[in-house]
Amino acid sequence: MLLTNATIATLQDDESFGLIENGAIALEADKIAWVGAADALPEAYRSQEAHDLGGRLVTPALIDCHSHVVFGGNRAAEFELRLNGASYEEVAKAGGGIVSTVTATRAATEADLLADALPRVDAMIAEGVTLLEVKSGYGLDRNTELKMLRVARQIAASRPIDVRTSFLGAHAVPAEFSGRADAYIDEVCIPTLRAAHAEGLVDAVDGFCEGIAFDTNQIARVFDVAKSLGIPVKLHAEQLSNIGGTQLAAKYGALSADHVEYANAADAKALAVAGTVAVILPGAFYTLRETQAPPVQAFRDAGVPMALATDCNPGSSPLTSLLLTMNMACTLFRMTPLEAMLGVTCHAAAALGETARGRITAGAVADLCTWDAKHPAELSYRIGFNPLHSRIFKGAL
Repeated sequence: MLLTNATIATLQDDESFGLIENGAIALEADKIAWVGAADALPEAYRSQEAHDLGGRLVTPALIDCHSHVVFGGNRAAEFELRLNGASYEEVAKAGGGIVSTVTATRAATEADLLADALPRVDAMIAEGVTLLEVKSGYGLDRNTELKMLRVARQIAASRPIDVRTSFLGAHAVPAEFSGRADAYIDEVCIPTLRAAHAEGLVDAVDGFCEGIAFDTNQIARVFDVAKSLGIPVKLHAEQLSNIGGTQLAAKYGALSADHVEYANAADAKALAVAGTVAVILPGAFYTLRETQAPPVQAFRDAGVPMALATDCNPGSSPLTSLLLTMNMACTLFRMTPLEAMLGVTCHAAAALGETARGRITAGAVADLCTWDAKHPAELSYRIGFNPLHSRIFKGAL
C-alpha cells in the first residue's frame, strides 16, 4: 500500500515533529518500507496501490503504556467521597480504593471481565491506539491475578490491537494479609509471578512502591525474581510521597517509573543514567485533585524521556482518552505539544521495551493514524474532540 498526499509527522528525532509536506509512505506487509517527499518516491513503489489522503495529517499510531483496563465493578461512590473531602489514602485505609475493586474482580468470571474491558478498549482504538499495556493487580491472589492476565491476552485476540501485560501482584496488601505485607510477598505475590511466567502471561513486572502499599525492600524482592526469570520491570513510584521508588527503578534498569509526582532532580538524573522512561499520568493527578506536579523541567534538564498514558482504572483515573491525556499534560504540567506527541508514541513505546514502534521511519511497524488535522499540535490543543480519520494497524487500513 502507498499513502500519498499527506502531511507526515515522522518524529524521527525528539527535537521536532519531523514534518514532511506532500509526503508519501510506502508499506510492505506490516512494516514501513519508505517515507519521504512524494516527488522523491522511488520507482519501485510507484506501482503500489495508492491511497490519496487528501492532505491529512499522518502520525505514528498512539500507544497507551500504562493501564489497568481489566477490572470488576466501579468506584463511582468513592468519587463522591473524595469530592466530600476524603483523601485517596483515607479511602484506602477505610477499606475502599484498590481493595474494593479486588472484591469485585475476584467475583467476576473471565467472560465478565473481558466483556467489561472491551468497551474501554474500543474507546481507545477509536482514538488511534494500536498498542496497549494492561496490568493485573486487582486479584491479589493466585487465581484472580492469573485470570486477569488471561483476559488481557484475550483482548488482543478479540480486537485489532496489540497488548503487553504487566504482572502487578505487588499492588496492595489484601485484607486477609492485613499487617503482613512481607508474608503476602513471599506466599502469594512471588509464587503467582512464577506461575504466570510459566503460563506465558507476563511481559513485564510492576509494583506499587508507596506508603499505603509496599516499601523498596519488598519491591526489590519481587524485582529480583523478575530479573531471574528474564522479565523487565516497571514501577509505580513517588505518586503520593518520595520513599525511594524512583531510585529503586533506576537501580534495576526499569523500563519506566510511573506517576513520579514527588520525584526530584536527583531522581531524574538516576533515571537518565539508567535509560528509564518517566511515565506521566495526568488523569490520576486530575481525578485525585493533587497539587504536587511531576518535575517536568527536571526531567527535561536531565534528558529523561517522558511518556504519557491514561492510567485507565476504576478509582484514580477512569480515563480512556489519550487525546484528553495529551491536553491535560500540556495544560496541567506545561508539557509542549511536541512532548505530548512523543509521549504517546515513541516514548510510550520505549516504556514498553518496543524499539520498532512510535516513529515513521523505514523498518518500523506500520501502525499509523490519519487525522482530519493540518498540524500535530491540534491533537493536544482540542478538548473532547476526536479528529481521527483512519487507523492503520500492522499495515492494514
